[in-house]
Amino acid sequence: MTTSALFVLLFVFMFMGMPVAVALGLSSILTILLFGTDSLASLSLKMFETSEHFTLMAIPFFILAGAFMTTGGVAKRMIRFAIAAVGHLHGGLAIASVLACVLFAAVSGSSPATVVAVGSIVIAGMVRAGYTESFAAGVICNAGTLGILIPPSIVLVVYGAATETSVGALFMAGVIPGLLLGLVLMVVIYVVARVKNMPCQPRAAASEIIAAGRDSFWGLMLIVIILGGIYGGVFTPTEAAAVAAVYAFVVAVFVYRDIGIKQVPEVLIDAAKVTVMLMFIIVNALLFAHVLTTERIPQMIAEQIIAWDMAAWQFLIVVNILLLIAGAFMEPTGIILILAPILFPIAVKLGIDPVHLGILIVVNLEIGMVTPPIGLNLFVTAGITNMSIGQVIRAATPWLSLLLLYLIFITYVPAVSLWLPQVMNF
Repeated sequence: MTTSALFVLLFVFMFMGMPVAVALGLSSILTILLFGTDSLASLSLKMFETSEHFTLMAIPFFILAGAFMTTGGVAKRMIRFAIAAVGHLHGGLAIASVLACVLFAAVSGSSPATVVAVGSIVIAGMVRAGYTESFAAGVICNAGTLGILIPPSIVLVVYGAATETSVGALFMAGVIPGLLLGLVLMVVIYVVARVKNMPCQPRAAASEIIAAGRDSFWGLMLIVIILGGIYGGVFTPTEAAAVAAVYAFVVAVFVYRDIGIKQVPEVLIDAAKVTVMLMFIIVNALLFAHVLTTERIPQMIAEQIIAWDMAAWQFLIVVNILLLIAGAFMEPTGIILILAPILFPIAVKLGIDPVHLGILIVVNLEIGMVTPPIGLNLFVTAGITNMSIGQVIRAATPWLSLLLLYLIFITYVPAVSLWLPQVMNF
C-alpha cells in the first residue's frame, strides 16, 4: 500500500506540472504522514543530514569552476586549438567542434554548459563555412552530452553519493568511455563528410597549433589538476572541486583576464542559482530514496528478480529500457537519486560492478539529454540557434541512433569502463 501510494502521488504531482523536486518531496512527506511512522521532525532532520553529505560538497565547487570557465573565454581558446589540430580534415570544423566539446566537458562537468559554451561559437562558424545548420546543431547537441560522462562529471558525483561508490573510481571509469564516444563521433563525421564532400579548412601551420595550444594551456591544466590530484592522492574529489574553483577563478580573472573583478559577483550569483536548484532536487530526491529504503522497496524488488532467476545480461536490458524511458521525461540528477537506490542492490546481487553500473546509467542519461520531449540539450540548442524544437529534434535524431549503438557496446563490454580504475588500483 505504502509503495503504491508513494509512486501514485509522485506521478500525479508530476502530471499536474509540479517541478520534479517538489513532486519528490511532497509525495515522500504525504506518504510518511499517511502511512508511515516517522514524524515531521525526523523528516526535517533527514533532509538536513542528506544535504550535508561530504561528497555532495563537490557539486557547488564544480559548478563554480564551470561558471568561471564558461564565462572566461576558455571555450574560445579550446575551439581555436581544436580547429588548428584537426580542421584540415574533411568535416574538420565539425570534428574540431566535437574535440572542443571533449575538452570543455573535462573542465565544466555539465552537458548544457558544454552545448552553450561550444555551440554558441561553432554552429554559426560551421554554417558560414558551408555546413547546413541542421548538421551543425545535430553534432553539437549530441557531442555536448559528453559533459556528464567525462570527469569531473556532476552526475557521477551524485551517483557516488547515492550509492556510496568511490567518486575517484567513477571519474577514472568515465575517461575511456568519454574519449571513445568522442572518437566515434569524429570518425562518423569524417566518413559522412567524405561521402558528402563537406568542406575542410586550410591546414594550420605548426606555429599556429603551438600558439593555440599555448593559449588554451591554462584551461586544459584544470583537467590535470583535478584528475592528477585525485589519483596522485593529493586530495579527495571534494577537495579537488574546491581547488578547481579557486584555480578557475585565478585563470579567468588574472591569467586570461576575460573577467574583471567587478564581474565576479555576477558569476558567483549565477553559480549559486544553479547550485540551489540542483541541491533542492538532490535533497528532495534523497528524501524519496529514504522512504524507499524504509519500506524495503529496493530489497523486495531485488529478491523478486533473484527469485525469477534473471541473468545479469537480462537485468541490464531492463535497466537500459527503464533509464531510456525515464531520461525522456526527467532530469538526470532526479533519475539517479530515484532509481539508483533500487537498481544498485539488485546489480550487486547479480555480480555487476557498481562502477560499471554508474557509467552505464550516465550513458543512458546522455541519450536522455537529446530525447524528446524533455531532453535538455534539445532546448539549449534551440535557444542558441533560433531553430524550433522540432527542427532540433530532426537534426539530433540521426546521431541518437549512434548513441544507442554505443550504449549497447558499453553495456556488454564492461572492461571499457573498468580497465582504467583497475590499473590505477581504484
